[in-house]
Amino acid sequence: MVADSLVKTFNGTVKALDGVSFEIPQGTVLGLLGPNGAGKTTAVRVLTTLLKPDSGRASVAGIDVVARPQAARRVIGLAGQYAAVDEALTGRENLLLVGSLNHLDRRARQQRATDLLDRFDLSDAADRTLKTYSGGMRRRLDLAAALVARPPVLFLDEPTTGLDPRSRIDLWSVISDLVNDGTTLLLTTQYLEEADRLADQICVVDHGRVIAEGTASELKDRLGGTLVEVTLDDDGLAAAAVGALSGVGDDHDSVKREGSVVRVATATGPATLTEVVRRLDAAGIEFAGLQLRQPSLDDVFLALTGHAAEEAATAPKSKPSRRQKEPVS
Repeated sequence: MVADSLVKTFNGTVKALDGVSFEIPQGTVLGLLGPNGAGKTTAVRVLTTLLKPDSGRASVAGIDVVARPQAARRVIGLAGQYAAVDEALTGRENLLLVGSLNHLDRRARQQRATDLLDRFDLSDAADRTLKTYSGGMRRRLDLAAALVARPPVLFLDEPTTGLDPRSRIDLWSVISDLVNDGTTLLLTTQYLEEADRLADQICVVDHGRVIAEGTASELKDRLGGTLVEVTLDDDGLAAAAVGALSGVGDDHDSVKREGSVVRVATATGPATLTEVVRRLDAAGIEFAGLQLRQPSLDDVFLALTGHAAEEAATAPKSKPSRRQKEPVS
């Protein structure tokens, strides 16, 4: 899968994609990260033929999605942010309907529905209407629907949004199995633990541009070997601590604040820890907690975008109407 210098503008002024490029080798996972409005879903819609780019090139499985959209749709599966399944139908009926839309014969779609219901642990609920399904069950069925036609390329746009931790872990296991079977996957997510666990490569976008890419380990290494994390009693003390710690760490931008927590990125953890304590003591700033730890992807996200992923994930965003929902491939 290739995205090459994709540009997409809305209303003549809003540039959702501003030269986005990335490549996903066959049988691997790319985690596409970024705050709300960064361009992640727009990129997915271009690659799945739902939007045409203003410029640039996009291909899936070697097929140009603009020049040959029908051919591209035959090799992709899509599970969007909101389950695109029919609540009035049973789980089995939903999968049979998708099989029919994908031109599978009667026997093939019945067998495929049975296999997927079993794989996603939905066999016991197969003949119940979706009105009785939990959120986690609906998300699993939505992913199953995207797999009815056995697509070699799969797009998951925030697939675990709204799921409880157990349901999220269960879905991670299914996704890992798909990739082990050779599926190429583009995953957009606000859960950095999800990207850390599933993605072979990570691409961070903001304001329609790629601002960082690499493996999870490579991105973490950019922050230095360790982080000194200081917890203060309130935001005011944290702001004062940032001033007192100016210049500490590996460069001028090493000190970051998130609420009442201040983090200093450094390659020399113990020495920096000592310097942090010395400076805070000299400034008369008492702290509630102090630790030395390895960077996480959330630290990377904060350093790159200026806020934590949780903040981006909880920002308001409108739910599309039924007419606007993306179709299951």
